[in-house]
Amino acid sequence: MYAALDNIRAILPTPVQNRVDAVIEAAEIFTEMKNPRVLRSMAPSAVRGLLLKAGKNGAPTAMAAAHDAHFNWDYPHDHAEMHQLYERAKLGQWNGSQLAWQTAVDPFDPDRALAPLDMIDLAAAKKVGIQLSGDEQPKMIYSITSWMLSQFLHGEQGALLAACQVTESVPFFDGKLYGSTQVVDEGRHVEVFHRYLSEKLGKMYPVNDNLFVIIDALMTDARWDMKFLGMQIMVEGLALGAFGFLYQHTQEPLLKDMLRYVIQDEARHVHYGVLALRQHITTELSPKEKAEREDWAYEVALLMRNRFMAYEVYEEWYEGSSVTREQWRQLVLSSPGMRRFRDIMFTRLVPNLREIGLLSPRIRPHYEQAGMGQYFHGAAAPELSGEQMLADLDRGPAASTGASRGRRRA
Repeated sequence: MYAALDNIRAILPTPVQNRVDAVIEAAEIFTEMKNPRVLRSMAPSAVRGLLLKAGKNGAPTAMAAAHDAHFNWDYPHDHAEMHQLYERAKLGQWNGSQLAWQTAVDPFDPDRALAPLDMIDLAAAKKVGIQLSGDEQPKMIYSITSWMLSQFLHGEQGALLAACQVTESVPFFDGKLYGSTQVVDEGRHVEVFHRYLSEKLGKMYPVNDNLFVIIDALMTDARWDMKFLGMQIMVEGLALGAFGFLYQHTQEPLLKDMLRYVIQDEARHVHYGVLALRQHITTELSPKEKAEREDWAYEVALLMRNRFMAYEVYEEWYEGSSVTREQWRQLVLSSPGMRRFRDIMFTRLVPNLREIGLLSPRIRPHYEQAGMGQYFHGAAAPELSGEQMLADLDRGPAASTGASRGRRRA
């Protein structure tokens, strides 16, 4: 079937090929959702994001929220580990205005490169029929980095609003106290990413459709644990890996300093999600409910992997040209820097799914088939603080990988 579709697409004009490719890619997401409850919960968000492009209509987006706010008039200390995390968060507050914003940023300075050149590799581009001249490669890296930071910004806005909902709905009072610090953290992250994009790079991309789907799904789901799973484990966990990649590879000092602070915040956020969900998932859910959450997490992992195809950059550079969407996707998949980027991202996600009980023998083959089985035994959030992660990243890629494996838990 797919071979026949490819043959048909090959004879179509490039703009038509691209429209067909986008529809087929969206349809594949629906067909991959084998759990009917996952399909029912994700389908409205997928339609709004992938087909209606609701994140790109140029207007503020309204998302209906329907969750219970959980009050407790006794104000108990009901979760010791969350209370410790709250104390750590209070000590870890920082002021984004005090970063060195006077730093001059030249995105084309080879001595202060924003990201590695092989994020979009000349040899990989040539193999798929995309010609990049020598001076176009740094311009493309500037675009890719701006796109990446734009998605960080959009994800942080989603995290800001989700943190407000989580603080309302979490049943632990110590969790509410900690949640209040995350709201402040996320507001600060929105501030610094937006300022860097607008003042230093002068370039910002719209929200990626797959990221919109995830934010829409978790914001509109009424279940408190799904909000935690979607934002604290999935979005924040992958963002933590993405921030680590850019922190390790950027030579631009202001960006590196900003990411150092953000990584320490995000490590606490993921830890919070693990603490909130670990007992709930393993002891309080029925097998059917647990299976739904396992399947939901897997589908979101696939969406997050697709999120990093950077189609928004393709539309800026190549829309209307002879370069097809499929060629661009193959370039993003095959460029060494983008492969390393995806690798580091999932090292911070999959171990936390294991830690909260959502990596059963039933679901593991699906992750293996998707190329994510190598992350099963990595270090989860309770084993890896932000300070430890930064120390690993400062020692380099080999040290970072080795340290994570050294702290792994079966």
